[in-house]
Amino acid sequence: MISVESLTVEFSVKPLFKDVSFVVNNRDRIALVGKNGAGKSTMLKILCGKQKPTAGNVSVPSGTTVGYLPQVMVLEDDTTVKEEARKAFADNTELKTRVEQLNKELSERTDYESEDYMALVERFTHEHERYLMLGGNNYEAELERTLIGLGFNRNDLERPTSEFSGGWRMRIELAKILLRKPDVLLLDEPTNHLDIDSIQWLEQFLAQSSGSVVLVSHDRAFINNVTNRTLEISCGKVIDYRVKYDEYVTLRAERREQQLRAYENQQKEIADMKDFIEKFRYKPTKAVQVQSRIKQLAKIVPIEVDEVDTSALRLKFPPCLRSGDYPVICDDVRKDYGEHTVFDHVTFTIKRGEKVAFVGRNGEGKSTLVKCILNEIPYTGDLKIGHNVQIGYFAQNQAQLLDENLTVFETIDNVAKGDIRLKIRDILGAFMFGGEASDKKVKVLSGGERSRLAMIKLLLEPVNLLILDEPTNHLDMQSKDVLKEAIKAFDGTAIVVSHDREFLDGLVSKVYEFGEGRVKEHLGGIYDFIRNATADQLNNALPTSIDSLLHTASAPAKTEETPKTDNESYAQRKERMKKVSKAEKAVKECEARIASMEKRIGELNVLLSDVDNASDMTLVSEYTSVQRALDSENEKWMELSETLEELSQQVS
Repeated sequence: MISVESLTVEFSVKPLFKDVSFVVNNRDRIALVGKNGAGKSTMLKILCGKQKPTAGNVSVPSGTTVGYLPQVMVLEDDTTVKEEARKAFADNTELKTRVEQLNKELSERTDYESEDYMALVERFTHEHERYLMLGGNNYEAELERTLIGLGFNRNDLERPTSEFSGGWRMRIELAKILLRKPDVLLLDEPTNHLDIDSIQWLEQFLAQSSGSVVLVSHDRAFINNVTNRTLEISCGKVIDYRVKYDEYVTLRAERREQQLRAYENQQKEIADMKDFIEKFRYKPTKAVQVQSRIKQLAKIVPIEVDEVDTSALRLKFPPCLRSGDYPVICDDVRKDYGEHTVFDHVTFTIKRGEKVAFVGRNGEGKSTLVKCILNEIPYTGDLKIGHNVQIGYFAQNQAQLLDENLTVFETIDNVAKGDIRLKIRDILGAFMFGGEASDKKVKVLSGGERSRLAMIKLLLEPVNLLILDEPTNHLDMQSKDVLKEAIKAFDGTAIVVSHDREFLDGLVSKVYEFGEGRVKEHLGGIYDFIRNATADQLNNALPTSIDSLLHTASAPAKTEETPKTDNESYAQRKERMKKVSKAEKAVKECEARIASMEKRIGELNVLLSDVDNASDMTLVSEYTSVQRALDSENEKWMELSETLEELSQQVS
């Protein structure tokens, strides 16, 4: 699909890439990994043609379409959400216009026997068939399904894009790329602005996509669920691991161990040569041997070892005064913005030492409640902060509060106290501020680097209640692991607002779900919450008739607890038999519909097997719609059959 040969990229003395070669095949699901600054985003820009390499070739077959989602893009605010997303079908719109023009021209011409007219008919037929193959006018349903899958409500579709935050507008751009259905998808941190529901929807979409995917992400769960191949960028090279990320981590550890052994052996060999040269440099009898060693030394190619592994580093929060037993108590808390109610009747208690998560779709009030806890905004109801509670808060704009005139090292040195000051360099290295980076001024740091620095600063302040609002957006996986272990070892209480499932897994013991103006408490970890939420969705998705049957089927069980007369028992049994008959009728009707659809599928198969009908889009469209209806009816039949079986058992 895409072939990269002898790729070299140079921005300074040391090249970013050197002599890199690999191939992106059909249906590949590739995770591009490496430390920040290794060149992952640059590689995506080169693959999509946005940036030219210093040397080497990137070959893309003619006709291959590439969709690219950058981390940052310029967005326009002159349309509604639906109209902006509809731009993805610009080719369809142009083709429709051409078809209409050709049709109009055909209706105005009368020279039916001329060659020009026949050529026009042929051209119209070709363009019309192409238009139908691209979906024709049937793209509106797909457009809505994609936008809703990414978190938009139906009411949002007609709202101007200017009313949405940058994160939501990035979702619109992602929807446009997905709707174009490119042969190759290049995604740079696509989950940064998505909630858990939207991330899961995107996972399913990419799994069902027929094209290739190359993505950069620090969401471990997302990478594991989507990709089947890992390309690591390290030391200016690309190492290809044809496995998922978790397996890659194991293989990489083994590879690095081998690198270290080879590096140590090489260093010993170099040291021995240098010692020999120094020892016998001025002895005439050893001149030949010395010159030989010098030549050997010059020919040695230094072994490069991957970036230093700091996974063993453990951060500990400094000791702080013990808080009260209940740091946060909410009782019937409500927040309104004008006529819009963000949430109402919020009642819960967070105990000392608990690690809890705030989850839910964007805009449901997670950050708003955090601001209420911090007493930054007014609210109604009773919200109490416990005795002796000292809050440490990490917000999305926390990076803007740093002193720009200080260096990275000075920023952390001013906060660190006690023995932790001896490990400042190690801590900075774990968060990708190793070496010369620690001496940079804050004002020259990027937004992501500032966020990481603000996170380190928070980790060193003596607090007993941590409130973290999306702390992992700009952290790589290694830094996230360091942060996660630090929070787990934290003696105090922690509230984490995050959509990163892997980060929350094993960290929190309670989940508060925000949605529809309510806050629901769920005991257990993040994956327990997701499983329960999925089960609830499946239950809610049952047809009303089936749901009512199940409800009525369980009702008699309560009446059996008290003794009844013979007449009442007979009435109950008669009612149950009535329900069984109703369910049997529903099953038979469903079977009749299935038989009819299967018959039509058979007829269409015969018609489409004929060469003359193979390109008939009407038949193809009918076949697709009937097949979908048949699949849906089969699922309904299974549900009705299960219901019938349950009712029959109760009667017997």
